[in-house]
Amino acid sequence: MPLSASEPYDLAVIGAGSAGLAGAVTAGELGLSVALLDTSVQTGGQFYRTPAPTLGAVRPEALHHDWSAYTDLRRRLARSDVRHLPGHHVWSVTKDDEEGVGGGAGDGLWAVHAVTGADGGGERPVRVRARAVLLATGAYERQLPFPGWTLPGVVGAGGAQAMLKSGLVLPGRRVVVAGSGPLLLAVASSLAAAGARVPAVVEASGYLRYARHPRALATNPHKAAEALIHGAALLRHRVRLRPRSAVTEVHGTDRVEAVTVTRLDRDWRPVRGTGRRIACDALAVGHGLVPQIELATALDCATRPLPDGTRALALDGLQETSVRGLWAAGEAGGVGGAQLARLEGELAAVAVAARILGRPAHAGRVRELGRRRERMRAFADAMAAVHAPAPGWPRWLTDDTDVCRCEEVTAGRIREAVEDLGARDGRTVKLLTRAGMGWCQGRMCGAAVACLAARGRTAEPPAERRPFATPVPLSALAALDDPTVPLVTESEGPADGPGGHTTTTFEPDASPGDS
Repeated sequence: MPLSASEPYDLAVIGAGSAGLAGAVTAGELGLSVALLDTSVQTGGQFYRTPAPTLGAVRPEALHHDWSAYTDLRRRLARSDVRHLPGHHVWSVTKDDEEGVGGGAGDGLWAVHAVTGADGGGERPVRVRARAVLLATGAYERQLPFPGWTLPGVVGAGGAQAMLKSGLVLPGRRVVVAGSGPLLLAVASSLAAAGARVPAVVEASGYLRYARHPRALATNPHKAAEALIHGAALLRHRVRLRPRSAVTEVHGTDRVEAVTVTRLDRDWRPVRGTGRRIACDALAVGHGLVPQIELATALDCATRPLPDGTRALALDGLQETSVRGLWAAGEAGGVGGAQLARLEGELAAVAVAARILGRPAHAGRVRELGRRRERMRAFADAMAAVHAPAPGWPRWLTDDTDVCRCEEVTAGRIREAVEDLGARDGRTVKLLTRAGMGWCQGRMCGAAVACLAARGRTAEPPAERRPFATPVPLSALAALDDPTVPLVTESEGPADGPGGHTTTTFEPDASPGDS
């Protein structure tokens, strides 16, 4: 714990999922003072979501695999001096002008800006200072639109799993699971185990494409084991797997009543005459995950393209970004799962501790972590290639299909902007149609708009550089230039939940951070 309210932490970790937890507890065990910020009131991130205590869940672990890894991290957090700050929505990371203290990780102190509250609407702006920052911000779901996807009863595949894990509720009684990616198998098996009827898992890619990556498969046998577990669960619950197919239309008046499932060719174009109608009252759909890297790209961190058309942070062998003193772990460096995220969080923490404390890291530990990381990263890249959306999927769309739901921009309006008004990229389409200007700021529709703008060419990933990573009230921005507004949360207090103090006191700060 810092010596005073103005003393910076050695490390601020943003995100309390698998990567962030592993990084925070490892850094704490290596002697660093650590602040762990997360939007949720509970640790675990999206993967280890757990029901609220008021729901009285008897066996929350029944909805997860590899639960012991999470309980170990949670136990280590409870024993540590890591300060857990739940309900903190980080909207920006900046560099303070003040010099670093005691051989810091960079050429100054980092300032992590956040707002508090369940949805980020709390009245208190917060700033945490640290010598180094570890980004463990995870990923969000990619959605590709199709006719009827705005009907009540259509939810994200990850959203359906979140409803089950955190709320113990199902999106419907008869749920079709569709899209692309290994998450679909996990979602379908979880829903079926919880009592939902799952008529089909509709996968746009073909699983035989994994055979093109034999080395990645051979060096990651645990992934094959996971697939067998989910496959066995689907067989047990009589869930039909339909590869090389997609939901191309949703039917219903007030909510989902049925979906049309159509065979796809290798470019994801619908094969004429193959549509089949499946009755259901809910659809859980998602087409992979997109690394959440806005905090880093706002700082000009370098990125790298992924085989599925998204971008991730470019990291060195010790998880550091191209900006000195800023590390990242987990899905921000490319979607690879909870096990890889934990490993990268640990590796980043070892590297940060070596830099901060001015002593060499344990070479054997670093080598072993690096070898395991490269093995799992190879599988992650193979997985991204297998499930990458093919260019023919816009053929699903009719002109009246909403693409940007926030601004109600249809596929027809976007096609008009491209074909008649000369738009050649997602940004120009946005200026002409307002697609991507709504509440989600293009996170839901950005990939679709970019594909439509490309007109069959390889689509450029949507630009991820935003000045604010999350919506932020004007009062928080005004506080940056007001030296009388208390911003620092650095004091002792009674523990509230595992592993940290959440009692917050403020002191006026005469040197506000950059904006």
